[in-house]
Amino acid sequence: MNEILVDVGVNETQLAFLEDGELVEFYIERKNNRRIVGNIYKGRVINVLPGMQAAFVDIGLEKNSFLYVKDAVPQYLSDEDANKIQIKDLLKPGQEIIVQVIKEPIGTKGARVTTHITLPGRYLVLMPNIDYIGVSRRIMNEDERNRLRLEIEQIKPKNMGVIVRTVALGKEKENFNDDIRFLLKLWQKIEKEKVIGYAPRIIYRDFDLISKTIRDQLSQDIDQLIINDRDQYELALELVELLSPRLKDRVVYYGEDVELFESFRVDYQINKNTNRKVWLRSGGYLVIDATEALTVIDVNTGKYVGTTDLEDTILKTNLEAATEIGKQLRLRDIGGIIIVDFIDMAKESDEEKVLKELDIALSKDKTKTKILGMTNLGLVEITRKKVRQRIDSLIHKKCPYCDGSGRILCSYTIIQKIEKEIHRLAIHTNSEAVIILVNQDTLDVIKKENLVIEEIEAKENIKLYFVADEKMHHNNFKVQAMGKIEKIRSIMEEYK
Repeated sequence: MNEILVDVGVNETQLAFLEDGELVEFYIERKNNRRIVGNIYKGRVINVLPGMQAAFVDIGLEKNSFLYVKDAVPQYLSDEDANKIQIKDLLKPGQEIIVQVIKEPIGTKGARVTTHITLPGRYLVLMPNIDYIGVSRRIMNEDERNRLRLEIEQIKPKNMGVIVRTVALGKEKENFNDDIRFLLKLWQKIEKEKVIGYAPRIIYRDFDLISKTIRDQLSQDIDQLIINDRDQYELALELVELLSPRLKDRVVYYGEDVELFESFRVDYQINKNTNRKVWLRSGGYLVIDATEALTVIDVNTGKYVGTTDLEDTILKTNLEAATEIGKQLRLRDIGGIIIVDFIDMAKESDEEKVLKELDIALSKDKTKTKILGMTNLGLVEITRKKVRQRIDSLIHKKCPYCDGSGRILCSYTIIQKIEKEIHRLAIHTNSEAVIILVNQDTLDVIKKENLVIEEIEAKENIKLYFVADEKMHHNNFKVQAMGKIEKIRSIMEEYK
């Protein structure tokens, strides 16, 4: 059973895809940070970079967007002619251009944009600037592909392009007419907006998360679309009535006392599946580490010891890991280069089985993904189109203790720092004793290393008193008081 759950809050909307109760995709849209992929802007070229064959374009966002030459050349040119064009021949600083966002701003990088405008509908995608007909690669049957091409040829607007979406499989020309009319009206509105006002400004805002999901994802394969907000439920019904009336009965309002995500155990699955370590059912596990350039996934047997021999144990772990990796890429929305370190396999036939299992798992992914093969070391390189921020960057932030490194100073390093501070005090003050505030973990180690503390006291001729402070950063300590030993002892009595 396939379900889409929509949890509408005051500040953000969360959307979860479930397959037989298991979370496979998760999206967040906040009111102050709506997705901008698909939006169309009137922008101004800020800088042209011939060395990078790209340009920076101001579209009114915090960071300038990035336009590559391949996303700027006219679409009607052949690949050979397009490769000869330089970015400086197309754009000049100060020039106003119409661009569409194809990649969200990620990290320190601005949005990626293109001049190749596409307008998606329910069954079709309109390409106003090129005369072309295309059919989704996910429609595999050649006879069906040819049939759809013939249907589109009869209704395609002159000098415009149309791509047939996967959801159009088995549909007739009548189903496409409404799409074409809607998209043409939308393009006419954009054409009018292009000449109004100065750049930078937005001239078309794509659907919000719920509407886009209904347009792009709601199909016969989805059993239920469940929404916990009455107003959004009513709006969803209106859109489904317009786009696909037969699916209207699959839109369900959830008004129970138990929270929607709690009822379907979504929150539990999010927490479990966004950890660095992901356990497999067999007892093996994955370790997922991300950098800005790539993501590394390490496969381990963990608690799984198998039942027959080592080769069988390794194969079963790798096969289970391949299935889970396909799910994790979708769920976490991991993009860019992904390196998977499978457990080394002795047989080439086992490697082929694992790659086939990985390919099956990734075939469910609507984002463009490619497996580049396995090396002799058992490393598999995967590329997945990076469109938006990863989910973990939306629900997590850097730890203020370790600044995202995942590490903090060990207590013995803190003790060494304390020793250096006491040595400095011994040189520059006449203190006989000091009170030092430390994190509780550090104090626990200090109690075990009492002889080390006594050696520091004897060496520097200063008595040390330690007090645990629950607010103290693990990496820090603080000298609270220093002076005559009688004074410090009286202060310590107050702490007790």
